[in-house]
Amino acid sequence: MSGRTTDTRAGGRRRPRPRGGAWSPWTHLIGVAAFAVAFALVEATVVVYLRRLFELKYAMVYTPAEFHFPRAYLGFEQAREAATMVVLLAVGYLAGRTRWQKLAYWLFAFGVWDIFYYAWLYAYLRWPASPGSQDLLFLIPGEWWAPVWEPTLASCGFIAVAVVVLARTRRAR
Repeated sequence: MSGRTTDTRAGGRRRPRPRGGAWSPWTHLIGVAAFAVAFALVEATVVVYLRRLFELKYAMVYTPAEFHFPRAYLGFEQAREAATMVVLLAVGYLAGRTRWQKLAYWLFAFGVWDIFYYAWLYAYLRWPASPGSQDLLFLIPGEWWAPVWEPTLASCGFIAVAVVVLARTRRAR
């Protein structure tokens, strides 16, 4: 062996232990959280740019009755949203070992990303003004509007489910 310690937990067989000690879902969780917070900053910055650009060109009232995403830019924004989901799915896929862990890391990444997205928007724009503020959540397949508290609550649920799944599967190989 190359000086690495061995792990004999796998039925008495000796196998190399990963560098840095035994694999832990909790250390991966820290990395996934850091990624999600940083990615939320990127997404919030894009929204700041979009709002500023559209306010110059379009009268923007953020309600489902009076605002619809400009058709000229809809395809670009839908592609950006799809790419965001692919990036978050990829993080879950890369962080987890089993299917359940991959799902858990995706749920965790999505939840942290969504909560911090609103935190960054508030830091930048002082918006949302309240948890009841209406937001255009997604444009795929069409416009999804809801008060901010709804996706935030769902994201807290995603994080909780992810932690439970990771706790139950932490010894998976």
